[in-house]
Amino acid sequence: MWLKGQAAIAFAASLAVISAAGTAKAETAADFYKGKTVTLIAGFPPGGGYDTYVRVLARHFGRFLPGQPNVIATNMPGAGSLTAANTIYNKYPPDGLALVMFASSAAMEPLIGNKSALFDPSKFSWIGSMSQDVAYCAVWQHPGGATTFDEMLTKETIIGGGAPAAITYQHPMVLKNVLKANFKVIQGYKGTRDINIAMQRGEVNGTCGMFGSSVKSQFGAEVKDGRMKLFIQMGSRRSNEFGNIPSVFDYAKTDEDRAILRFHFEQLLLGRPLAGPPGIPADRLAVLRAALFATMKDPQFLAEATKAGLDIDPVQPAEVMALLKQFSSFSPALLEKAKEAMGR
Repeated sequence: MWLKGQAAIAFAASLAVISAAGTAKAETAADFYKGKTVTLIAGFPPGGGYDTYVRVLARHFGRFLPGQPNVIATNMPGAGSLTAANTIYNKYPPDGLALVMFASSAAMEPLIGNKSALFDPSKFSWIGSMSQDVAYCAVWQHPGGATTFDEMLTKETIIGGGAPAAITYQHPMVLKNVLKANFKVIQGYKGTRDINIAMQRGEVNGTCGMFGSSVKSQFGAEVKDGRMKLFIQMGSRRSNEFGNIPSVFDYAKTDEDRAILRFHFEQLLLGRPLAGPPGIPADRLAVLRAALFATMKDPQFLAEATKAGLDIDPVQPAEVMALLKQFSSFSPALLEKAKEAMGR
């Protein structure tokens, strides 16, 4: 009888342990973030569009995470945001406490054989994208300069560019090599702010890779009064927000040209992507994704985003993965030509 009693006690104790373990696991998923700090990293210097998106997001994101952790924004510039992508992929623990926003062009680097891109884009813990964007090229209207893309097919135009992985460099190189624009691309500016200053000073004629949100927030008045002229747009969708601006696809002469342009410009679906290191636990990843998309609908966040001139058009992680799968299915020959289009 004593043994039966002890067995019953032991059995009850084991049930309690199992129950406690289940409760602890549930609490871990729900309460992990309480008292902690989440870091949002922009892969570009302060003052540009990526930096603005990250900082506005940081002021609201924590309200939608369980435990309402502190959220801070920081910068990790370098190599057109490739530095930030490499660092979070290889050096940060997959605990869901650090996320990065980097350029869609940087995410494509492994597909075109860049050995400096130390990651597999499909293995990031993708949270989603805050916006699917349209990008533009623009010139500052100095006397005698070309102001339309048709003119630039023959008249030399000097374009300022960033690092090789940045769209400020890649986009004008693609227009030069695929559509035969007479561009002289000056490489090596640290970020869009430095290129824009150089453009206004007359050191260069223009810039590429300007997202619509950045145009509105930084140069709305200059576009309106004509000092800055947007002369071509790039993206998976066409926008008339700034008037009837021609698309790169209007100038494609062959199916191959069109496919190369798709590789370089349909990636703008990932206008402002947010990702974590590979292997963030599924329950925590679900919490991060839910928090991002709850933030994207929040009136307080949207009011600040509107005031800052940010376009909010979120993209679900499944769409990100579908796009990456589409690009990885391109033939090696086409990917090689997409690489050559950037002057590599």
